[in-house]
Formats: sequence, structure tokens, C-alpha cells
Amino acid sequence: MPRIDAHHHLWDLARRDQPWMDGPWADPIHRTFTLEDLEPHLGANGVDATVVVQSSSSHDETVELLAVAHASDRVAGVVGWADLTDPALPDVLAALRAAPGGDRLVGLRHQVQDEPDRHWLARPDVRRGLAHLADADLAYDLLITPRELPAAIDAVRDLPGLRFVLDHAAKPPVASGARDPWDGELAALAALPNVVCKLSGLVTEAAWDSWLPEHVLPYAEHVLDTFGPDRVLFGSDWPVCTLAATYDQVVDLADRATRRLTEAERAAVFGTSATRAYGLGA
Repeated sequence: MPRIDAHHHLWDLARRDQPWMDGPWADPIHRTFTLEDLEPHLGANGVDATVVVQSSSSHDETVELLAVAHASDRVAGVVGWADLTDPALPDVLAALRAAPGGDRLVGLRHQVQDEPDRHWLARPDVRRGLAHLADADLAYDLLITPRELPAAIDAVRDLPGLRFVLDHAAKPPVASGARDPWDGELAALAALPNVVCKLSGLVTEAAWDSWLPEHVLPYAEHVLDTFGPDRVLFGSDWPVCTLAATYDQVVDLADRATRRLTEAERAAVFGTSATRAYGLGA
């Protein structure tokens, strides 16, 4: 089975800023990252295909990522951005699909974690946009923290026809070692059949300079226990992960977390779960 990295980013700072890089903490990644920069890491870890995910609220960035996918067999899917509250969203999606690489558009994402309203996902105009995604057979990536988990649970429950993909396990507080209420709310979300979870982004929720595998693995194991391997997708979160770990270290952590699984279950985490969630190659 193909080995898939279901979550990475590419950005070109010569084209646009990334507003979320809002302090010195981001200096190590405050540069352009291209697919050519990622390729050596993919090759060294036997990764066959990837899903590139938006990093800014930009229609133009989405068009550019689709063009990257159009030019490379490596990028199997693009999770882009469009304004969910736009009444013309169906037309926007149709135009994206008609662009070069538009057949690789597999979903949308918005930085819900940055919205002042923790109940942003409950807004009628947002729900209307999410319903349009279901009609278009696209997935929706949830970029949230524990603060937004209750609203995410409601949205996933209320929209059973939409495939949701939880990014970074909702960013649990790995650095502090706390588990409550994240663990219970994650389990409540996992009880809903139309959502899957990425095994991604955990190292950057740990203490960047002093984390150890034993700090991160309990959170990864909880993801696997609650969602089950068939609903967990490996993602590197490169290059954001490099704030805390190398690409190789992220892959090693995922390997450690899945050692107790059968080969078929590991194949799901590292490939087939992503293929199903995003309809890759469909």
C-alpha cells in the first residue's frame, strides 16, 4: 500500500506573508518552503504521496497549491481555503475544480482556532458553507484547540453527510501533561462516525527544546484508542514540525505509537485511512 503524509504545508513568502507567524518564535520557519525542499524527507522515509494543506486564508494560495499538485504526481490532494460564509461558495468550488490541478482538491480548511468566537462553527452562515462542502463531496479539516472541541462535536453530529478531518488531535496540552477535558471530549468526537483524526502536530504542542517520546506518546495512543487505526491518518505537519523535531523524528514517533498494531492497522494509519478520508485517486 502507498505510504502517505496526509498533512504538510508549502508557502512562498515572496508571494504573500503568513500572518500567523506573528513573533520571533516563528523565525526558524520564516522562509519559503517548496515541494523540492520536502522531497528528500519523503524519499528517506518511503513516503509515496502527500496531502498539502492551506496555511493562509487565501484563494490565490489555494490556486497555487493546486498548480503544484498538477505538476507533481507526489501531491495526491490539496486541502485549500475558501470563505465558508460566501453565498457564492458553490461557484467558487466549481472554479477551483476547473483550475489546473482542480481534480486534486479534496477539502477545505479555515483557522477556526484563531476566531474570537469559540462557537464559530455553529454560525448559520458557516453551517451553510459546510453543507455546500458535503454536497460537493469534499472533506472539511478542523483546525481547532480544546477550546473549540464542544462546537466541533456539535457540527460533526449535525452534519452527518460531511466528512470531517480533525487536524493535530485538536492540539492537546502536551507541554503541561494535562489530559482533562481534552481526552474525554476527543472520545466524544470519535464516537461520531463521520470524523477521522490526524496523528500530526503533537510535537509542537510539547516543550520544543526538551520533549521526550514518553511525553508525546500517551496522547498519540489516546488518538489511536478512541478513533481506531482505520480512522487515524499520519501527517508530518512539515515544516511547522521543525520548530520542535525533524521530519525523521516525527515519523519515528508515529512508528513507535503504532508498534502495537497489526500490519494491516499500520497500513491504515500510514496510507489507506487518508485515501478513504480524502478520496485520493478517485
